[in-house]
Amino acid sequence: MSSIDATLQTGYLPLRKVAAVGIGNALEFYDFLTYSFFSIQIGHTFFPVEHFSNSLLSSLATFGIGFVTRPLGGFVIGRYGDRAGRKPAMLLSFSLMGFAITGLALTPSYAQIGMAGPILLVLFRLLQGFALGGEVGPSTAYLIEAAPPDRRGIYVALQFATQDVAVLAAGLIGFALSSLLSPDALDDWGWRAAFLIGVAVVPVGLMIRRRLPETHEASDGPSGEAVPLRLVGLGLALLASGTIGSYVIDYMTTYGQDSLHIPTNLAFGATIATGLFSICFGPIAGILSDRFGRRPVSLIAGVILLLVVMPAFVMVTELRSALALYGLAAGLSMVHAFYANPVLIALAEGLPKSMRSGALALLYAVSIAIFGGSAQFVVRWLIGVTGSPLAPGWYMTGALVIGVAARVLLHETAPPAAGRSRWTRPISR
Repeated sequence: MSSIDATLQTGYLPLRKVAAVGIGNALEFYDFLTYSFFSIQIGHTFFPVEHFSNSLLSSLATFGIGFVTRPLGGFVIGRYGDRAGRKPAMLLSFSLMGFAITGLALTPSYAQIGMAGPILLVLFRLLQGFALGGEVGPSTAYLIEAAPPDRRGIYVALQFATQDVAVLAAGLIGFALSSLLSPDALDDWGWRAAFLIGVAVVPVGLMIRRRLPETHEASDGPSGEAVPLRLVGLGLALLASGTIGSYVIDYMTTYGQDSLHIPTNLAFGATIATGLFSICFGPIAGILSDRFGRRPVSLIAGVILLLVVMPAFVMVTELRSALALYGLAAGLSMVHAFYANPVLIALAEGLPKSMRSGALALLYAVSIAIFGGSAQFVVRWLIGVTGSPLAPGWYMTGALVIGVAARVLLHETAPPAAGRSRWTRPISR
């Protein structure tokens, strides 16, 4: 077993170096989330209407299947990160994601190989879920351990910020492809091109991660430390609330096409707005949580979201324009960044280091699997059952009520002096 690398035996890593963790994280989330933005085209490819009663719902259900194996990946790869080190776990999850996305992009359509096409699609989505389930725990643990105590907020903000980079990249690529290609070409091969772009950068991500120093001493067995059950229970509620909000916002591209009847290329602007505003405001949320604490930043944002979600959806359904859709996506993404970012930081801080990777991975993956994987399917189903395009707003509001209540009950985890006495200290040393 190897010990912690020499670069971390004498201090913490500067932020510019741990950004390498975020680059790999962005590539993994790009590969996983791109499916959501091309769900209509993938539905046409693998679930044609002449053989399936509802192509879009079948495609969204397959998107949700990718969440089923996330807890298993969190358990296996997350615990591997506690035993062997954070870096080996991150390399494993990234390699599996690269294999899965390659297979998904190259799977023949239903018209070519019949039911074997949807079956292979499901299998590759399951492998994607397993890989991504094992990504968040080790990478977040790495960021916490590489950060000075008064900079943990901005370091861990890279976790969400790079996920948002993935959203923005998927939106830009989706906009470009849907603008340049005909609907038939987008169905036939355009969506595959978006996945293959992710495949092309997998070798770069592997090279970057191999060069990272290790932050955790490898161990042969459990430490015997007790799991903080109160933190786990409240964390599940908070993560469930946050992930429902995230996937409702990510649904806006499909929502624009399916419910508001906005052209595909214009609807992709919602994804661009989501990614751009989340990237800009996620790090600010991390900085403010270092300055004022995780609890007040998240709680204030949660209350603001509760007040604005329904009026925002009413506005966009009345106007039914691309600009209104962009405003909805941008506004919700901005406030949601302040709500969700400090939650992950608080959970990572509250868990003992010896179990941080595995426990955080499993906690995150379970909540995401149950609530994130079902969110877009449930939203579309609710719209169909109620006949109301306001259904996503009501669903997100219900999740926020639970999340805000849990945030009130969860104690502050930031170090007492985090960011308060040395707020102007440079980020890198």
